[in-house]
Amino acid sequence: MKSVIGKNLKSLRVANGYNQENVAEFMGINRSTYSNYESGDREAPLDVLEKAALLFGCDLSLFFEEDQNALKGMLACAFRADNLNTDDMKEVADFKNIVLNYMKMERLLEE
Repeated sequence: MKSVIGKNLKSLRVANGYNQENVAEFMGINRSTYSNYESGDREAPLDVLEKAALLFGCDLSLFFEEDQNALKGMLACAFRADNLNTDDMKEVADFKNIVLNYMKMERLLEE
């Protein structure tokens, strides 16, 4: 499962135009630690996955998804920007969280 999570972390990071240093700084961890999560050498703790879900604007469950087709929908909607600092990334994460919650509400109301 570590390799699935790592592969999905990397796919989402690359699709959003972030480098490992950006993401690690946003999460408050060392770049080498984050790199180990992406490579599947270390298991990413829940708090790291929760922060990644906020940053990438996805459900936490997406990191555990082995079907790459499920991931493609999120990759198509990735928000890309250059030269973001940690504060900018926090703003993007907050915005994505609002959008994700809105989408969840819409689905619930449709049911």
